[in-house]
Amino acid sequence: MIQDMRKRFSLYGLGFAIGIVMVFFFLGGKDASCNWMPNARMLEIIRKKQLNYTPAVQNTLQTTKIDSADIASILTNGAIDFSKSQTKNNPCRMYLINGKKQQKNMVLTVKICDSIATIESIKKVG
Repeated sequence: MIQDMRKRFSLYGLGFAIGIVMVFFFLGGKDASCNWMPNARMLEIIRKKQLNYTPAVQNTLQTTKIDSADIASILTNGAIDFSKSQTKNNPCRMYLINGKKQQKNMVLTVKICDSIATIESIKKVG
C-alpha cells in the first residue's frame, strides 16, 4: 500500500515537473502576462494603442513641467475612476485616470477608439 502511494506520488511529481518545463519553454520567451483586475487590463489596453495628444494637451505639455514620462507613469501605475468614466460609449470610450506616487495630483482624460488612444485633457488637482 505505501509502496503503491510512493509510486503514484513519484509519477505525479514527474508529470508536474515535465509540465513546468513545458510551460517555461513555450511561454519563456514571450511577453506573457495576466492582468486580472479591470484597472490593470484597461491601462494595458491604453498603453498598447497608438497614443495621440489633442492640441490643448500638447500646449499644456509645452507650458508646464509635465512631460511624456509623467504621462507614461500614469498610464502604467494610475487608477481609473470608473464611476466618472464613460465606459459604454460607442464607438469611443472615455476614461479618467488618476495619477499615483509622484503624479498623484494629475488626472488624465483618455478617449479610446479602435486602434487609437487620445489624451483629451490633463488636469492638476489640489
